[in-house]
Amino acid sequence: MKLIGSGTSPYVRKVRVVLAEKRLDYQFVTEDVWADTTAIGQSNPLGKVPCLLMEGGDAMFDSRVIVEYLDTLSPVGKLIPQQSRERAEVKSWEALADGVMDAGVLWRLEATWPGRADGERSQAWIDRQRGKVEAGIAAMAKGLGDKPFCSGIHPSLSDIAVGCALGWLGFRFPEIDWRGRHPNLGKLHDKLMLRPSFSETRPV
Repeated sequence: MKLIGSGTSPYVRKVRVVLAEKRLDYQFVTEDVWADTTAIGQSNPLGKVPCLLMEGGDAMFDSRVIVEYLDTLSPVGKLIPQQSRERAEVKSWEALADGVMDAGVLWRLEATWPGRADGERSQAWIDRQRGKVEAGIAAMAKGLGDKPFCSGIHPSLSDIAVGCALGWLGFRFPEIDWRGRHPNLGKLHDKLMLRPSFSETRPV
């Protein structure tokens, strides 16, 4: 398998962490989807990463779809439960974490897009996305409470998604003091960073 992605994308990192936790072999191919010379459209018509190329040339995209598929490839470290209620809980955590990242990406694009003059940027839009990010972080902290992990006593896709979201926020928005406001999230993130799957995929 080949994974096309960026070393700074939190969605790509989520897939890379799952690949590591599942002990699956793959080749990582870096791609800058914003470059004029990008070839991502040959694999994903939406022009986005991550994109997983499988044997035979078939492509799979969207991180949620990819991690769902990867979890079926090996019995090692099951990350998504089979039972409907537990499964829905894990997928809801993933949706929350992805939603935080979605809002953060929109915030960053509006604030930094080089083709737009400062006077053309919408502060109201930036504030709206920041509000979603901070509300999402608060919801994650409330849901985690004093539990060791987001969904039970073992790490799952819930923790991978949350950990990737928090790591990306720390990388792109260091001004957000989510550790100070929510120490339980800081404790979870520190615990996850002890795992090679997280420490070796840290965004730089």
